[in-house]
Amino acid sequence: MTVTWEDLGWERLTTGVGRCRLPGWDCTAGLVIGAGTALVVDAGSSVAEGARLRAQAQELAGGRVTHLALTHPHFDHVFGASAFAGAEVYAAVGADAAFVRGRAELRADAVGNGLPPADADEAVDVLAAPRHPVSGEWTLDLGDGRQALLANVGPGHTAYDLAVLVPGSPEVVFCGDLVEESGEPQAGPDAVPSRWPDALDRLLALGGEDALYVPGHGAVVDAGFVRRQRDALATRFGGS
Repeated sequence: MTVTWEDLGWERLTTGVGRCRLPGWDCTAGLVIGAGTALVVDAGSSVAEGARLRAQAQELAGGRVTHLALTHPHFDHVFGASAFAGAEVYAAVGADAAFVRGRAELRADAVGNGLPPADADEAVDVLAAPRHPVSGEWTLDLGDGRQALLANVGPGHTAYDLAVLVPGSPEVVFCGDLVEESGEPQAGPDAVPSRWPDALDRLLALGGEDALYVPGHGAVVDAGFVRRQRDALATRFGGS
């Protein structure tokens, strides 16, 4: 019996592309299926959650996860990364600093937001810096005509924001926390608010008017929603 996206609680967005909303922090993870390849976008908030995510992705793809893209270095998006051993891992250039020198801050943020300390300690102990830093744009060939474009569109929500564009009909843009639908965009101490509207302009240029935009938290939105959030951030923090 073939397992469907819905069977595993995932939302199919277009052929071979989908996402799920993880429990706890309503964090989105994405999946792009190629020919004998699979790209996961974001890794969940703990090693155990990353392992569950990988197992589901591989069941849907019918093979192993070969690529992992991390949209930004916050615990709810990266603490599951060690569960993807053997996958090629990508993040915006400079994000490795959070993995190498910012571990204490990541742990404190995770525990402060309710992750059990033992889970945070486990994740930090095995957290490795991404192997592939993305500066500008990086096209992944996933086989059989399937591509994914990794774009360093930040800074904004953090200093290291990566978006993932999946060409198709419709196009799909995984936005990370540059876009949030289930709450107000969060500007923590590592945000660059003055540059955030520009980052959303780059997202809109990347996907265009007809794309599906997948927030880091919340329901899938359209270009109009992204534009309204961009304008609200410009008003809130100052900007063009």
